[in-house]
Amino acid sequence: MSEIVFGVAGGLALFIYGMSLMGEGLKKAAGDRMRSILASVTRNPLMGIGVGALVTAILQSSSATMVMTIGFVNARLITLTQAIGIIIGANIGTTITAQLIAFKIGDFAYPIAAVGFILFFFGRRKQLKYLGQVVFGFGILFIGLNTMSQVLEPLAKNPLFIRWMTQLGKNRFLGVLIGMVMTMVVQSSSATIGVLQSLASQAVVDGETIQALIPLTAAVPVLLGDNIGTTITGILASIGSNRTAKRAALSHSLFNILGTVVCLFVFPLFVAFVYQISPRPQPALGITEVSVIKRQIANAHTFFNVLNALFWLPFTQVLAKIATKLIPGEDKYLEKGVKYLDEHVLGNAEMALELAGKEISRMGEIAWGNFQEAEKMFNGHNQLQAKMGAVQEGEEILDELQDAIIHYLSMIVSRNSLTDRQSDLLTNLLHVTSDIERIGDHCTNIAEEALYLKEEGFDFSPQAKEELGNVFRHTGKMMFNSLQALLKRDYKAANEVLELEADMDKLEERCRKSHMDRLNDGVCNPKSAVCFTELMKNLERIADHCNNIAEAVLSSRH
Repeated sequence: MSEIVFGVAGGLALFIYGMSLMGEGLKKAAGDRMRSILASVTRNPLMGIGVGALVTAILQSSSATMVMTIGFVNARLITLTQAIGIIIGANIGTTITAQLIAFKIGDFAYPIAAVGFILFFFGRRKQLKYLGQVVFGFGILFIGLNTMSQVLEPLAKNPLFIRWMTQLGKNRFLGVLIGMVMTMVVQSSSATIGVLQSLASQAVVDGETIQALIPLTAAVPVLLGDNIGTTITGILASIGSNRTAKRAALSHSLFNILGTVVCLFVFPLFVAFVYQISPRPQPALGITEVSVIKRQIANAHTFFNVLNALFWLPFTQVLAKIATKLIPGEDKYLEKGVKYLDEHVLGNAEMALELAGKEISRMGEIAWGNFQEAEKMFNGHNQLQAKMGAVQEGEEILDELQDAIIHYLSMIVSRNSLTDRQSDLLTNLLHVTSDIERIGDHCTNIAEEALYLKEEGFDFSPQAKEELGNVFRHTGKMMFNSLQALLKRDYKAANEVLELEADMDKLEERCRKSHMDRLNDGVCNPKSAVCFTELMKNLERIADHCNNIAEAVLSSRH
C-alpha cells in the first residue's frame, strides 16, 4: 500500500511540476501581455469569458487567473461583473489539460521531455528556450501520469477497492465531497482530474468483459467536486482584500456550486449527453471502456463548464447582486485626481489660492488616514498586507496631488500680479504641500517597518512598545492639531502644536536613552533595535513637518 501512496505522490508531483513548467514557458513567451489582456476586459461578458479562457489555457492554471483577477478587482481596474466573466472563462480554459491527458501519447513522454530539455537548456534564442520549457513540461506531465497509472494498476485487482468504487458510483454526493477535498488539498483541479483519469483507466477484468475501474457515472461527481474545490484558492487570495474582491471570489464558488447542483439534478441527462458526444466502447472493434474513459471524463469536464457558462452568461449581473447581498457594505475608496483645482478661475488669484488651499487640506486628510493605517500596522493589525496596500495607495495620491498643486500655484503666479500678502500665502502653500507629502513618505516608511517586523518575526520588548506607543500618540496629537489648524484656520490648535513640539523633543530624548540602555543590557534584539531607531526617526520627522504646517498657518494671519 505504501508503494501505491508514494508512487501516486511522486507521479502527482511530476504532473504538477510539468504543468507548472508549461505555464511558466507560455507565460514567458507571452511576456506581460497576460496582465494587459486581463486588465483591458470590456463590459461585454462574452469578451470576459474569452479572455478568461485564453489566459487560463496559456497559464495552465485557473487558480493563477483567479488570483490575478482578484488583484485587478482589488485595484479597481475591473468591475465585479467583468471579473465574473473572466472567472467563467477560466473554468473553461482549465479543461484543456484534461483534454491533453486523454490523448494516448504516454509512450512518447520520454522523447518529448528529451526534446524539450535540449531546446530549454541549449537553445540560444529566448523564444526557443521558452518553447523548450513548454515541451519539456509537457513531457514531464505525461511521465507523471505514466507513473501514477503504473502504481495504480494493482487497485484494479483489489476486490475491496472495486467494491468501494461501485459504491462511489451509487453515492454521487460522496463523489462530489471526495473531489472537493482532493482539490482543496492539492490546490489544482487539473491535477486531481489527472489522477481521476489515471485511476479510471485501470482495467477491471470480469470474465470476458473489460471495464474501467471508475465508470463515467462515478467519475462525473468527483470532477464536479474538483470544480468546487478549486475555488478555495480564490477565497484564500481574497483574504485582506476589499469587499468587491471578496465578492469576486464568492462568485466563483457560487458559480461552481450552483452549476454542480443543477448538474446533479439532471445527472442522467448530462451523462447521456457526454456518452453521445464521446467515443464509446465497441467490443467488436476491440474498443473497450478502458480505452475511452479518459476522453469521456475530459469531455464531461469541458462540457460541464461550457454548459454552466452558457447558463450563467445572461445572469452575470444577477450573480454579482447575489454576491453583493451575501457580502454587504461599501468599500471606502480614496478619490484619485484633483477635486478642487479649477483652471477656469486662474485669472482670479484670490479664488485660485482658496481652491489650492482646499486641495492641500484634502492632502492633509489623506496623510492623516495614512498615519492612522501605519499606526494600526505597528499595533499588530491582522490584515497587514491590506493596510500596506491602503498606505501605498494614499501615498500615490499624495504624490499626484503635490505635482498638480505645484503646477496650479505656478500657473497662478504666471497669470496674475500678486500682492505681497498673496505672494506670502502662495509661498506658505508650497511649503505646506511639501510638508504633507513628506509626512506621507514617512507614514509609508513606518508601514514598511511594521510589515518587515511581522514578516521576520521580530518583536519589541514591552518597555519599547510602551515608549513607541507614547511617541505615536504624541505625534498623532501634533498631526491632528496641525491639520485642524490648516482646515479651520484654528490658531489655537496651531499654537498647541508648537507646545507639543517642545515636549516631543524631550520625549524623544528619553526614549533614545532608554533604547540605548536596553541595547547595552541585551534586552533588545539588534535587528528589532534598528527598526526601533527607524520608527523613532520617521515619527520625529513627521512631528517636524507638523510643526512647519502650524508655523505656516500662524504666519498667514498677519
